[in-house]
Amino acid sequence: MRLLIATCSVDYSGRLSAHLPESDRLIMIKADGSVLIHSDGGSYKPLNWMTAPCTVNEPNGGVGQWVVANRKGDEKLVITVTEVHHDSAHDLGTDPGLIKDGVEAHLQVLLAEHLDPLGDDYSLVRREFPTAIGPVDLLVRDAAGATVAVEVKRRGEIDGVEQLTRYLDLLNRDPLLAPVAGVFAAQEIKPQARTLAEDRGIRCVVLDYDAMRGINDGMKLF
Repeated sequence: MRLLIATCSVDYSGRLSAHLPESDRLIMIKADGSVLIHSDGGSYKPLNWMTAPCTVNEPNGGVGQWVVANRKGDEKLVITVTEVHHDSAHDLGTDPGLIKDGVEAHLQVLLAEHLDPLGDDYSLVRREFPTAIGPVDLLVRDAAGATVAVEVKRRGEIDGVEQLTRYLDLLNRDPLLAPVAGVFAAQEIKPQARTLAEDRGIRCVVLDYDAMRGINDGMKLF
């Protein structure tokens, strides 16, 4: 991971346009190629970002225009750096991944056994389907035989949508699987996560944990 603290402005063009005026910020470039821009506030959420895979073209010495573009070329971040305060790289090694709590792990098992919340005539291909960036919770096929990747969370937030987006981008490069649709399934889905998911063509499903365990009949599908 590379960490760059710099005085910069940022312009995004793609699904919409956005501008961050000049200020001191943290630019984080991860080993997977994703780029995130943080301020010294706002908790964990970056001010702007570009998910992998993307290309990063930087000027010599770091001062000048950094151009970050996604693989398709329809989204672009232009980071104009006027001064570099710190620039360092760190090898974090292989991350063991998130260890899910009991409810989240059980949700995945229950949904794999009973796919009805996803729709009629869905069939399971595999749980924990392996990819180069981690396992997809569920890989299933819909009634028409199309491939669907399902990310299961207890609480659905933006980082879960980003995780599923990365999986979908990778899976859709496999001609034996593509086209692969996405479903974000959780007991609770935050409004911001739902907005981001729907903007990316990902369907959201709200799961009723008690109903899936047979305690009641309520199951909400959106």
